[in-house]
Amino acid sequence: MIILTIGFIGAFLILIAFILNQTNKWDNSSFKYDLTNCIGSLLLVIYGVLSKAWPFVILNGVWFLVSFRDSIKYLKK
Repeated sequence: MIILTIGFIGAFLILIAFILNQTNKWDNSSFKYDLTNCIGSLLLVIYGVLSKAWPFVILNGVWFLVSFRDSIKYLKK
C-alpha cells in the first residue's frame, strides 16, 4: 500500500506540473515547475525501484536529473 501511495503522489505531482504548464499557469523554466517535476520524478524512481520496474526507473531517473539540475540552477541565481 505504501509503494502504491508513493507512485500515485509522484504521478500526481508530475501531472500537476504538466497541466499547469499547458494552461500557461507555470512556465516550463519556473522554479515551481522544475521542483514539482523533481520531487514527482524522484518519488516515481523510488516506486520503480521498489516495484522492480527498471525501464520506469530509467525514464524517471533521467527526468529527475534534468529537473534537479534546473532547480539547482534556479537556486544559484
